[in-house]
Formats: sequence, C-alpha cells, structure tokens
Amino acid sequence: MRRADRLFQIVQQLRGGRLTTARDLSETLEVSERTIYRDIADLIASGVPIEGEAGVGYVMRAGYDIPPLMFTREEVMAVIAGTRLIERMGGAAMAEAAAEALIKIKAVLPERLEAQTDRVEIHAGPNLMPSERDRHFIDQIETAIDARLRLVLSYSDEDARKSARVVRPLALWLWKNGWCVVSWCELREDFRMFRIDRIEGFTIGERFREERDKSLPALYAQLAERGIDPKR
Repeated sequence: MRRADRLFQIVQQLRGGRLTTARDLSETLEVSERTIYRDIADLIASGVPIEGEAGVGYVMRAGYDIPPLMFTREEVMAVIAGTRLIERMGGAAMAEAAAEALIKIKAVLPERLEAQTDRVEIHAGPNLMPSERDRHFIDQIETAIDARLRLVLSYSDEDARKSARVVRPLALWLWKNGWCVVSWCELREDFRMFRIDRIEGFTIGERFREERDKSLPALYAQLAERGIDPKR
C-alpha cells in the first residue's frame, strides 16, 4: 500500500469518533506500530485534528473532513462508470480495488455530487461477465504481464481442439466475447489472442526479455498496416 493511501485510511478509520489504538491501525493496515506513530505525527503536523497519545489511542475531533476533489459532474460520472465497470467485469483483485476506490472517491466528493454516484449503473451481458475462476486467471495473468513472465497454457479452441502453448503475455483486452490475453506465441512465432474462458489452466514460466518485434507496439503497427485500430 502506498503511503498516501495509508494516510487516507488512517484518517478514515479515525473519523468515526471512536478511540482507536495504534495496534488496531497497524493490524488493519498491515504495518508496524512504529509506522503508525510516525504517520499520525505527520498527519497532526499537517493540520489534521487528531487527539490522543501512544499507548492510549487516537480520535479525530468532530467536524473534520477531507477537502473535496475538484471534479466536474461529467468527470465524476466518467470515473464512477469506469470504476463500476471494472468492479463488475475485472479480475478478483481488480474488482476489490475498484470497490475500495469507489469508497474513497465518494468519501471526498461534495454532497451534491456524491448523491449522484448511485445513479450510475453498469449492466453487462453474460458473455462479458467473467466467472470466479476467470477473475482469478485475469489477476494472475496481469501479474505475469507486469513481471514479463511466460505462461504455459493448456488451451481449447472454438472447435474444442486442445493444445499446449508457451506465450509471452503482452496485454489484457476486453472484446465482445469477453477477456483475452494478447500474446506472442512461441509455437506459432506470431501474435495470438487467447480467450480467458477457453484457457483450461496455466503455469507461470520463465521471465522473458522484451524484444521490439515481439512487443505490443509491434502488434499495433502490424494491425495498422491491415487498417485495424484495436483501440476503437
């Protein structure tokens, strides 16, 4: 957790008016009590009205609030819609992070805008709603993409033909039929997309070094030559 996020969470925990100990905060935020003491000291120094002392607990004086975000109504609706989309259709960790982000956003919005956030609804057809298994696959694949780790896939195509592929995962794309992992396939020596719901299982392989002709920009260039814009 980033320090800025941790400071925000401390403020949120103390806003309820209930005495909260550094130990409680450290367990909730999974950091040491020493870190909590340092964070609280910094918050007090910045003007946050926290009262209390080490070994006893802390509480925030009533009436304190975080300054509202300077969003227009249209910007708020766009952010909320995007966050709700990921909450419903993203990976398990993505969805959890989106839900937490919504709480943070709503906590600092002006009242006139906060009341409108519940009017933003996201509905998706069954093809776009990943299963719980696929949600966890999405999270693991996202981690592999970030770390540049190969995936060893057990895959079943649209004709139920099974194959084993070693791929370099490059991106996750959401298409009309659901999530796909965009990859460089080492078997075909070309770019390929594999639907998450057709992946029967996978293991994480060795790290790969990015090569220009096997990268996402190279795929975009290849598609552009065919007159295809995948970002549309």
